[in-house]
Amino acid sequence: MASIRPSTHLADVRYEIRGALTRRARELEAAGRDIIKLNIGNPGRYGFDTPPHLREAIAGHLRDSEAYGHEQGLEAAREAIAAQQRARGARHVDVERIFIGNGVSELIDLSLRALLQPGDEVLLPSPDYPLWSAATILNGGQPRYYRCLAENGHQPDPDEIEALVTPRTRALVLINPNNPTGAIYPRALLERIVAVAARNDLLLLTDEIYDEILYDDMPFQPLAAVAGNLPCVSFGGLSKVHRACGYRVGWLSLSGEPARSAEYRDALQLLAALRLCANVTAQWAVIPALQDAPTITALTAPGGRLHEARQAVLDGVAASRYLELVSPAGALYAFPQVRAEAMPGFDDNAFALRLLEEEHVLVVPGSSFNVAASRHLRLTLLPQPAQLREVFVRIERVLARMAAQQPRRAVA
Repeated sequence: MASIRPSTHLADVRYEIRGALTRRARELEAAGRDIIKLNIGNPGRYGFDTPPHLREAIAGHLRDSEAYGHEQGLEAAREAIAAQQRARGARHVDVERIFIGNGVSELIDLSLRALLQPGDEVLLPSPDYPLWSAATILNGGQPRYYRCLAENGHQPDPDEIEALVTPRTRALVLINPNNPTGAIYPRALLERIVAVAARNDLLLLTDEIYDEILYDDMPFQPLAAVAGNLPCVSFGGLSKVHRACGYRVGWLSLSGEPARSAEYRDALQLLAALRLCANVTAQWAVIPALQDAPTITALTAPGGRLHEARQAVLDGVAASRYLELVSPAGALYAFPQVRAEAMPGFDDNAFALRLLEEEHVLVVPGSSFNVAASRHLRLTLLPQPAQLREVFVRIERVLARMAAQQPRRAVA
């Protein structure tokens, strides 16, 4: 019998965060090895708990969760999201322009499916969270990447973004705070990016799932407030800030002049209805998550676990002969790179495999985030600080062995 062939749509789709290296890590674990996993931003796997009052809200509404819900989500939850967005300065936001999904991942797919014709282009950051590239490709679009280089603090260049615009460009994506770099974009930069979108009639899509995970009193500027009447889709959810990845609750908020995006809103509603509804049970956690006192700041403030984990990473890089890092201002990751003069022939995939095989540490190569000629690796800040300090001892050992194997003239 003939083998079953997968769709050709998948030919250019990658998600190495859970890819070949992760499968190899499972094999090593099955053979009895203890693997330190730094590949994924899943707080519950590192001992972080969802706030108890979110659990209690769900438990108190189990009997109210047994039927299909509205395709856009529970009205009370959408009211809470709309109120949050309006308080942040977003214009023309109401419950009819809020969509709750099974995590932001589902809504990213829906937002692009509702927008793209075959061959349409989407401007994406490099590095990007690879789901954005995958969803663009799977919905018939073409990613075009604007660079967020370490030498520029991982900030994009609006002039470079505009130079990439063609007659087929439909949307401009921002990830802020950024995964994988931890960069946060200041208002002045966002104003210039919004101006690019306005001049070229682009839909703004802003992934703000890490919006409250901030370090060193860094302010966060929501894009919708800067976009004003320009159509803007803002994504948020419970997974990261509220440490509730398994609840699978995300949302999108459509702001800007309603007449300009009315047909697009209706397309989103059609797609939401085709999948019936999002997980009803977990949506009851949205109201207390947004209306009660924040719980993340105790973790990101000095002395908090995330703050101290980040410090352990900064210290590990500072002590390294080979690494450099733009300090992450937000989110749950660091994106260090190997200095070119220290190791000219560096291959991030080869390094990640050696680190796993030789030192039993799992990281994600920077090239997995659509970075050309990457010298980066991404690691999560979720482990205990002491474990992160041990990770950098192991990283340094592998880099030292790799450097010793390079031609003598290439060793720093």
